[in-house]
Amino acid sequence: MAKVTLKDIAREVGLSVTSVSLVLNNRPCKISEASRQRILETARRKGYIPNQIARSLVMQHTSTIGLIIPNIESRFFASLAKNIELRCRERGYALIITNSDDSPENDAKLVRLLVNRGVDGLLIVVSDEFATDEHLLADLSHLPTPFVMVDRFIEGLFCDKVRFNNELGGYLATRHLLDQGHEKIACIVNPNSNTGRERFDGYSRALGEAGIQVRRDYVLSSDYYISSAYEAAGRLVKTDATAVFASSDNIALGLLKRLYSFDLRVPRDYSVVSYDNSAADVLFEPELTSIEQNVPELSGAALDLLFRRIEESETGELGGPDEVVLNPKLVLKDSVRRL
Repeated sequence: MAKVTLKDIAREVGLSVTSVSLVLNNRPCKISEASRQRILETARRKGYIPNQIARSLVMQHTSTIGLIIPNIESRFFASLAKNIELRCRERGYALIITNSDDSPENDAKLVRLLVNRGVDGLLIVVSDEFATDEHLLADLSHLPTPFVMVDRFIEGLFCDKVRFNNELGGYLATRHLLDQGHEKIACIVNPNSNTGRERFDGYSRALGEAGIQVRRDYVLSSDYYISSAYEAAGRLVKTDATAVFASSDNIALGLLKRLYSFDLRVPRDYSVVSYDNSAADVLFEPELTSIEQNVPELSGAALDLLFRRIEESETGELGGPDEVVLNPKLVLKDSVRRL
């Protein structure tokens, strides 16, 4: 069957191609409501499918959103991408998902790539929150396309942000271990990330309230990859810590893998509180008590803000940058033993 065109519909309803195009693209048009309904009904009956490229030229938008994430293998970011894609689809938008491999240089390249693709807006999870890449900073400072930074943000960049209260999450995790009688609490954290630093601040605040000083040998550095946490856990077993705040699920999985290699078990030998609550389906026992970041809430808040900015850019009524801060919560499972 031949593809139905605007000319076919115009011929049947007895109106111009221009009028038909304006109606089907929901643009202002000086025709009667009866004629408008006749065009819509004819298009439905004939199974008309609009040419998206042509529509984009008329409407000056493409109904696409770009997403940049640093590590698509991360359970948290994979879940985030899935939730954003679903919400975009519900709004009639397609999502282009890109992966920067934790490289600020790739962040800059992907921003330019997506903008050149004509996306209507960008959601960006930066690789390096302390980025000094001049190309990236210059691009973001003068970006013609609306964008929102999600979960992570670059220090000093004046822009829209949606994130979780990471300091509160670190505090809740450590407070729970203290409430279960633990005082020798280690922390495996990413010091090269704002999220990691804020979670460490929460850990420090909880210990301080309990009158416990932070011990240097209890603070172990790791990035957000399992292999890095596996190495950090080798240093943990040389301390007398009884509990660990693992500041991401990947860190927790690297920790558990290393503990198992020493025939150490959770919570028999170490109590553990993780972060993200995204490792529930991993075949480790027991299930991990964790700080949960509600990914649907994060994706919804980020898209609501981005679509608001897209609408404002079309009307020319742009507001100042917003920062939306969401609260995480503690999810109790089986990885903490009471002393």
